[in-house]
Amino acid sequence: MEKEITSEFKKMEFSFRKEEEGEVLKKCLTFCINYQLSPSDLASSWEAYYLNRLLGESVIGNAQMDGFLLHLQNEQKEAIIKEEPHTHIYSRNDVDMILTNKREQLFLWKSDHVTPFGKRTSKFVVQLTVNNPPSAENEKSENKLENLDDDVIRRVQPGRRCSLVVHGSRPEAGCRFVYDRIKDRFNALENRIRKHTAALVATGLYEEPTDPTVALPKSVFATGMICCDGEGHLNEKSILLQSSVQHSGGQRVRLDLSKLNQFSIFTGQVVGIEGCNPSGHCLIASKILDSIPVSAPTDRDLPPAKKQARDEEFQLADSSHNLAELSMMVAAGPFTTTDNLLFEPLTELLAYARRKMPQLLILLGPFIDSEHPEIRKGMLDQSFDEIFHLEILRRLQDHVEYMGSAARVILVPSIRDAHHGFVFPQPAFSIHPLDLRHQISCLTNPGMFDANEVKVGCFTVDVIKQLSGEMISRNPKDGSSRDRMTAIINHILSQRRHVVVIHLVGFYPLYPPAEGIPLDLSLAPEALEVSTIPDVLILPSDLASFVKMLSFGGRNEGEEQVKCIGVNPGRLAKGEGGGHFVELNFHESPDKSSISVIRI
Repeated sequence: MEKEITSEFKKMEFSFRKEEEGEVLKKCLTFCINYQLSPSDLASSWEAYYLNRLLGESVIGNAQMDGFLLHLQNEQKEAIIKEEPHTHIYSRNDVDMILTNKREQLFLWKSDHVTPFGKRTSKFVVQLTVNNPPSAENEKSENKLENLDDDVIRRVQPGRRCSLVVHGSRPEAGCRFVYDRIKDRFNALENRIRKHTAALVATGLYEEPTDPTVALPKSVFATGMICCDGEGHLNEKSILLQSSVQHSGGQRVRLDLSKLNQFSIFTGQVVGIEGCNPSGHCLIASKILDSIPVSAPTDRDLPPAKKQARDEEFQLADSSHNLAELSMMVAAGPFTTTDNLLFEPLTELLAYARRKMPQLLILLGPFIDSEHPEIRKGMLDQSFDEIFHLEILRRLQDHVEYMGSAARVILVPSIRDAHHGFVFPQPAFSIHPLDLRHQISCLTNPGMFDANEVKVGCFTVDVIKQLSGEMISRNPKDGSSRDRMTAIINHILSQRRHVVVIHLVGFYPLYPPAEGIPLDLSLAPEALEVSTIPDVLILPSDLASFVKMLSFGGRNEGEEQVKCIGVNPGRLAKGEGGGHFVELNFHESPDKSSISVIRI
């Protein structure tokens, strides 16, 4: 009968993987016997499964048999229901409901089964600290009652509810996406170049840019976007500069950086270039401008009344900023290990948060990871939304009810979330019940918010890893070099528009986007821009966890200096073991804040 099965599959242009053919045929024979199918019926069922699942290859392997078995079971079930409409077929969920409550069953199973994550001996180990936390003697008397085994002492009274102001709500939930046109992408890139050009000219340090594609023997100033002349990775021989339509008709010119002692560039980066183009075919750079001054170098042209109003505005902003205090805990998914969907790391994180009582718990996706082995197999008996509500939202609901009204939780989605829209920028989650919305808030991806006057930016696309792979750089010959992670975060925050209090920051400056990034530039392009440099920028990455203190500006006389904390909390779960999360206590400014990277 195995030969007949093989013959029927070949008629439909399907073949078996050679090294697995014997095992696959045995399973097919079992299916025929158990479900009383002929070889031709089995092949027809496989063709239906193949088309419904949109399988890419016609070679049948052992890994596909579990999903095919479930397909056959569903076919048998539908056939029985069609013949006898009043017949009820009990599923495994029905049996579980009859025997015991699902939560009790899971608890009993956990008590008998110990996972590799549960067997670990070291828990909540501090891997890295920045600015040691204050000693107990400096705390208020209320904080002296805290347990002595706490490794990080809070700066802020835990019972105080923090304020929360979310900036921007686009794209909105339920929006249509993947409808962007070439025109939309062109306009978005053109606007990026024009805004950066206007920012450089507004400093007063540079004149209006010229066309870099025209042959000029003298030194000129030009702006444009870094491009690659091929589809491969950028290198020093393949660098092109694309200027704006206004200045060059959108044409590109080869860019020679051989005379520069130091640079760091990537495709999509908008820069200013000083150099000459003697032949008209190659712009030889003598200086590259990859950042914009934070504030104007001089205010001698401002009228006295405007100077006074601006100074008062700065003083008011400084006084409110000095009151900024916030305790937060930051963790990024996956929130369960690869060997199960028990979400043990999330459970232990919430238990730790109940003991530490931060004012704000920030959780960044993926929550239902599309790359999890169990989800990739498609063998779940629940929908992705059901898993999200049962395993994530129910745990968070229990957490905030236990912690009281002072507790706040923020959720940021990821493009790896199987239950959410696969698009970037990404709309926020829509959660129920509605009575929890005052404690559980959902942000877009990317998202910005203020909590107790502390500006926080969140972004779940692994832009650090992507920029690290696409960026090329040259270090000075004296051997001094800047930390690569610091350079990457500086690139994200350094391209901004020069206005007294408004800056333009690009959350995702890389273009073309990395493979697998569903960038839709027609969908709320303003969502990729930020109105100001945040106090804390959270950038989860698969790379090693880190905390970086960043400074912008202050190089020139009269130039304002802005500081920011760049945080990569890592992943809460890594493989079958635990990962890392971050505990951060913000006090007045980034310099005075204490941060700890903790291994769960």
